[in-house]
Amino acid sequence: MVSFRAGASAIVATTLLAALSSLSSTASAFYIPGLSPTVFHNGDRVPLFVNKIFSEKSPLPFAYADLPFVCEPPKDAKRAWLNLGEVLRGDRILTSDYELVVGKDIKCQTLCVKSVSAEDAALAAGYIANDYNVEWIVDNLPGATKYNLGDGQANQQRRYRAGFPLGKVKWSKSNIHNHVTIRILYQNQPGSAGGKMIVGFEVNPYSIDQGDSCPEDPLKVGAFKVVSDKEVEIQYTYSVQWIEDKEVTWNNRWTLYLVQTGNEVHWYSIVNSIVIMLFLTGVVAIIILKTLKKDIAIYNEEEMKDDQDDGSGWKLVHGDVFRIPQYSSILCAILGTGVQFIVMAISTILFAVVGILNPSYRGGFVSFGLFLFVFAGAFAGYYSARLYKVFKGTSWTKNAIVTATLVPGFLMTLVFLLNMFVWSKNSSNAIPFGTFFALVVMWLGISLPLTLVGAFFGQRKALIEHPGRTNQIPRQIPEPLWYMRPRIMVAMGGLLPFAVIFIELFYILKSVWEGQYYYMFGFLSLVFAILLVTCVEISIIVVYFQLCGEDYNWWWRSFFASSFSSFYIFLYSMVFFTKQLSIDNFVPGLIYFTNTVMICIVYGLLTGTTGFISSYWFIRRIYSAVKID
Repeated sequence: MVSFRAGASAIVATTLLAALSSLSSTASAFYIPGLSPTVFHNGDRVPLFVNKIFSEKSPLPFAYADLPFVCEPPKDAKRAWLNLGEVLRGDRILTSDYELVVGKDIKCQTLCVKSVSAEDAALAAGYIANDYNVEWIVDNLPGATKYNLGDGQANQQRRYRAGFPLGKVKWSKSNIHNHVTIRILYQNQPGSAGGKMIVGFEVNPYSIDQGDSCPEDPLKVGAFKVVSDKEVEIQYTYSVQWIEDKEVTWNNRWTLYLVQTGNEVHWYSIVNSIVIMLFLTGVVAIIILKTLKKDIAIYNEEEMKDDQDDGSGWKLVHGDVFRIPQYSSILCAILGTGVQFIVMAISTILFAVVGILNPSYRGGFVSFGLFLFVFAGAFAGYYSARLYKVFKGTSWTKNAIVTATLVPGFLMTLVFLLNMFVWSKNSSNAIPFGTFFALVVMWLGISLPLTLVGAFFGQRKALIEHPGRTNQIPRQIPEPLWYMRPRIMVAMGGLLPFAVIFIELFYILKSVWEGQYYYMFGFLSLVFAILLVTCVEISIIVVYFQLCGEDYNWWWRSFFASSFSSFYIFLYSMVFFTKQLSIDNFVPGLIYFTNTVMICIVYGLLTGTTGFISSYWFIRRIYSAVKID
């Protein structure tokens, strides 16, 4: 078996190098190796895709083409092929009637005149009041509104915010944006006659009451197009500008979408996490050195065998420490699933660090995460079967089936029930029947068989040997001190893993629930590595002090000691919900908290399994170093 210390050091070293390389060149982190730019020439038609509307105030996106108050899609409109992640995040990409011809500026063009009923106008007013934004796509770039970052005219830097407002509320009235000025920024391809590469897609929206004509300059129109609960006729118009941009290149065109602020906060988080990890490392080192010193003394001085002090209380329970715990089959199942999540998380983060998963790969995180989880079922079955054999289980196939269905089945049930509420709102975030069927097939048709295959090889491995024998009669456990009680120890143990990640957690929640791009994969990988080391150390400390108190029921407690930080994450998510979001409807709130519960379950299984594996290794090592008659 590979030494844990060597494995942890390798993980930290690898992620540290990846973090430094990722942080040293932000622009290159978003270039997918092997992906070539699309080169356009004058006169080529560039398709503009409409996608969805989304809001920071609601986790319910809606397909733009299905909105009853906008222009209907063309009859020959084609839907873009979507990966699994895009479907699950509510993308519904469709071609539009907007005419974008390379090199051709359009001053003012009418797209359509839409007669909107009172009901649909009220719906539009509601979306505008809830700050919904529109997402269009050109050459895989989302349409963006421009803003400046920095103080002073000389220090201002151009930045993009993905999407543009559907409308705005002015003087307590909802005004719909019915005119857009589309600015396509391009870079001339070196060595090519007239070849152009698109490096920017800006959309400037306006709300104007055109009357019967399309204004050349929308800024000079004083009246806004108001939508309320009355029938209204809306004229949709647009202008197009092609502008050469000599500052932005195709390789770093995504950097304008990624706000380069807050790095000092991340470094503060890293330093804070490293201090916590070093403190725990020191405690674990003292425990191990003290233990080894006493063991050597026992070997050299026979009379010291009868010396029982507070530091050697753990030796008194050598006959019970490997006693089979209660609900051992359930423990095997959740630990197997925990291993599955660990493999998925590490693999996904590594793909992100090397640049394969980035904001330009829409839906990549979800797609890769799901596929990696499915194929990691073999690891789940293998570890669960090995542990099940230790607990003297009699049916490894039944254990493998429980491993593959217990937690995933619970999560799938939550997704199905939540999807019924989302469906009732006609949101594009509702999972289509075909996609849901594909998820079930991935689960039962791929993950379950792979779990059985892994379990087959796991049960064929030699039994994990434990030092010493287990007594037939359980030893009586003395009454612990108040601060050594299981609930208090578990609650205290979960605090430190949460302290390691809570600053990075804020940015992750903002990216998930406020529609912002998360791109700090170097920081994420480093924090994740520190989190795993912290879970290892806090579980070892909690279990060691528990055994010193002559309490040998460590199996479940080693799992909960680090996984309990998921409870603090849930509490923090409640604070984030009240302080950062403006969700005040039942279904959006239900979506938020249901997804938060599922995230906490995944996180708890991942950290709890890490703590259990390290504690199991630690206990086997210390008891194998003791002379037991």
